[in-house]
Amino acid sequence: MNKLDAKERALAIMDDYKVGSLATVKNGKPHSRYMTFFHEKFTLFTPTSKETYKTEEVEENPAIHVLLGYDGEGFGDEFIEFQGKAVIREGKEWRERFWNDTMGLYFDGPEDESMIILELQPETIRLMNSKDDTPETVSFT
Repeated sequence: MNKLDAKERALAIMDDYKVGSLATVKNGKPHSRYMTFFHEKFTLFTPTSKETYKTEEVEENPAIHVLLGYDGEGFGDEFIEFQGKAVIREGKEWRERFWNDTMGLYFDGPEDESMIILELQPETIRLMNSKDDTPETVSFT
């Protein structure tokens, strides 16, 4: 498979799956949690509160890792391993850009200043379980 095919399949996974695990680094060790993701091309975005551990961890070390796409139905499920760095985005324009009504469980609306957006910029995306060519790596550096 060529790199374009791997990119297209990675984007299809990013389109189809909105929940995955985000790992940050705390005291030199990974710390993972499930998150909801949005994307624009190969950049992921996830809303969170500025009062969370993940925000502190990103401020100390922006290295992140995301797993996205595995259904748990079997060994052949394609998924991506997304490695990159996080940037904290604040401001009403960011909150409005990614706001949806389900976020009302956690925030008072796009005007809620405790809501921030983590912008996850890719360095590499590895397409896993893509049959004979696994893993396929797409580099962004």
